[in-house]
Amino acid sequence: MKSPRIHVPPLEPGAQGEQVLVGDAANHLRVLRLRPGSPLVLFDGTGGEYQAELLALDRKQARVRLLSHQDVERESPLRLTLLQGVSKGDRMDWAIQKAVELGVSRILPVFTEHSVVNLKGERLQKKHHHWQGVVRSACEQCGRNRIPEVLPARHLLDSTAVLAEHAPSLLLDPAGGHPLPSIQLGASAPVALLVGPEGGFSDAELHWAREQGCTPILLGPRVLRTETAAVAALAAMQSLWGDLGAQ
Repeated sequence: MKSPRIHVPPLEPGAQGEQVLVGDAANHLRVLRLRPGSPLVLFDGTGGEYQAELLALDRKQARVRLLSHQDVERESPLRLTLLQGVSKGDRMDWAIQKAVELGVSRILPVFTEHSVVNLKGERLQKKHHHWQGVVRSACEQCGRNRIPEVLPARHLLDSTAVLAEHAPSLLLDPAGGHPLPSIQLGASAPVALLVGPEGGFSDAELHWAREQGCTPILLGPRVLRTETAAVAALAAMQSLWGDLGAQ
């Protein structure tokens, strides 16, 4: 049985010996019902991971002992930002979770004309915090030791600066586009992927995206749901330019 992986707050460089965990990290250990002596893997999101042992666990905190630090990295060489149209229910959580598993570096939730979810103010702040939790949990599951950034959600038309940081920026367009293998990607070039919500992008948004230099791409002859489209595109991109299938 594999040791549970737990995300913890940032540790001091070269941290050793006993550490006290509170908050989400301690809660996670309680949910797992671990007993003293159980082996753990801890990571703080800054790279590498710690082999550790649970010493004690109560209602307020957990005490662990750090045994060794390993400089293992599992990040993709493909620096990828996903601009994901905000969708309803569990679809957005599922898309974010799978995007993390597939190695994205950043996630930007975007609202569009066809978005059926409208979040503002405190509700949006709570949802942002929730999405960050989804990312951390996905990292615990898939073995990543660096936490992808979740940028503050915004309207698609307000993401010009983010797109300007990437070359190329790719836009999923089931109505027509270039086959993904035909795209030329420079070595170590950051790339952005735009995926629409339920109902896709409007004609005005497609026109705007092209004006920003986005290249439309086509995954195949079938129309995919928003959460399926993101996963399929990310998997194909990692296979072509990243580390999916690498030994």
